[in-house]
Amino acid sequence: MDDLSENTRAPAPDLAPLSEALLALRDEREADRFLRDLLTPGEIRTLVERWRVARLLDEGGHSYREIAEMTGASTTTVTRVARFLSQEPWQGYRTILDRLKEPKS
Repeated sequence: MDDLSENTRAPAPDLAPLSEALLALRDEREADRFLRDLLTPGEIRTLVERWRVARLLDEGGHSYREIAEMTGASTTTVTRVARFLSQEPWQGYRTILDRLKEPKS
């Protein structure tokens, strides 16, 4: 895993064990079960909301305010996700959005 902690304001948490666990998931059902064990219902809602915001931003054609209304996210959250999509160095949203557009092999 790339160490991008030098680009952050606070020390990066050790994400390697969690990343390894996520990579061990074999299918959507396993991912669903793991996330339900790992996260609180509120944390799940937050992650689902951010992912929906990212997909709508990538789709285009909606203002930040419209996306906030469609998702229930704050405009601050929409702005933050937009910044991570376009400016931050990790490009995690972008990587997965693009990968999901690739034809299935």
